[in-house]
Amino acid sequence: MVQSKKQKYMFLAFCLVPTFIMFSIFTLYPLFSGLYYSFFDFSGSSANMEYIGIENYIRLINDAIIPNTIIHDYFLVVTKIIGIMILAMFFAVALTQMKIKEAPFYRIVFFFPNIMSVVVIGILWTFIYNPNLGLVNSGLEFLGLESWTRPWLGSETWALPSLVLPSIWAGIGLFMLMLMGGIANISKSYYEAAEIDGANGWKQFWKVTLPLVWPQVKISVLYIVITTLNGSFIIVQVMTGGGPNNSTHVMGSYLYQQAFVQYNFGYGTAIGVMILILSLITVFILQLLMRRDKVEY
Repeated sequence: MVQSKKQKYMFLAFCLVPTFIMFSIFTLYPLFSGLYYSFFDFSGSSANMEYIGIENYIRLINDAIIPNTIIHDYFLVVTKIIGIMILAMFFAVALTQMKIKEAPFYRIVFFFPNIMSVVVIGILWTFIYNPNLGLVNSGLEFLGLESWTRPWLGSETWALPSLVLPSIWAGIGLFMLMLMGGIANISKSYYEAAEIDGANGWKQFWKVTLPLVWPQVKISVLYIVITTLNGSFIIVQVMTGGGPNNSTHVMGSYLYQQAFVQYNFGYGTAIGVMILILSLITVFILQLLMRRDKVEY
């Protein structure tokens, strides 16, 4: 019996220790290193480091650009959640509950942007928004709406909203498949019972489909929030570089500019700590807001 317990613990250690070592190297070490460097005046390209305490965080509080980067990030979060979840849910319901022969083909088409690099997507949409040769302005001119044409990525007003469309386009496929998996596991008997009770397609969606795929919805929303707050800087960097006049800077792109362009590595890591804290707070609040009792029929 003692030997059996010993073997059990050795097996658990064999499984967990390598994972913990990898987690420590690639997650914990960078996390605590960033926190450590945030207390120094450090260029990132030399060994000269000057301890300055919390001065980077004081600078963070007084930086006039930081509030705008936070607003921009949460603007992208909200618009992506609304756009992606509505379209992903619509296509998921359509491809699972409607008799569409080409459904497998549409799954591939909608998922295709997810296999593309964010950099490629950014370059592609930069050409689409090109004021002279881009598809958007050309389409508006073709429809006789020349007054609507504008330099989309060169406008302080329209540059940030212009980043929403490629972000939504790139994210629909993954979340559509997640929702389709949840919908496919719903027993048809629930819909038959709802139909007998007089519920039409819309009521069936609200009373049957949505409650039963709520776990997938919750995971999708949290994933969108985390990836946006921590990864939206890529498409910003590719398409606008934070311009014009800092009108599209998000927290991540401003971090990149400070750390790797202006060589304020210590200040950049302080911004990274802020991103981590805001991400944790946002996820915690959403967990509370989206908490629901398990639905059973």
